[in-house]
Amino acid sequence: MSERITKVLAEHVRLVEGLKDQIPLLQTMARRIIEAIAHDKRIYTLGNGGSAADAQHIAAELVGRFKTDRRPLPAVAMTTDTSTLLSVGNDYGFEQIFGRQIEALVRQGDIVWILSTSGRSPNVLAAAQSAQKCNAVIIGFTGRDGRALESLCEHCLRVDHDASERIQEIHQIAYHLVCELVERHFAHAGEAEPLTQE
Repeated sequence: MSERITKVLAEHVRLVEGLKDQIPLLQTMARRIIEAIAHDKRIYTLGNGGSAADAQHIAAELVGRFKTDRRPLPAVAMTTDTSTLLSVGNDYGFEQIFGRQIEALVRQGDIVWILSTSGRSPNVLAAAQSAQKCNAVIIGFTGRDGRALESLCEHCLRVDHDASERIQEIHQIAYHLVCELVERHFAHAGEAEPLTQE
């Protein structure tokens, strides 16, 4: 049992270390979100299962607060409206539960932030395709094999692992970093530390 725990912790540490190479990407994601909000655009988040919980977590950090008091930021998790999810799923199929919402709500320049450990879920890929048609900025968080999702995103973080739980652990660290950068900007609008161009 202890050997298994040690192995899991070692994998986690390796993946956290790997995030250091993704700092420029995370800064770019934060910058795109800041620019969108500054131009009165919205952030839409989505995913399945544990990634749905992460999508809701991100929206809550932006609408509420992460660490610092500042104005609420316009973020919506597309995973929470059960009536819409079920009616669209029933009438159009599960693959369209996010795409249909995107067609209804997303406008040019909005951010669509998609989380999928596999990067292959049909409803997630359909969402990305709908977001492209809306000329949204697509941010993706996925795993090692998530090239299908990555190909549809402007900016995509791929975690070098196949296990959903390891991927989600790193996704959480990464989106907390992005949320912190965004929050710091809006908490101290005139005094915010500028995001360097990488």
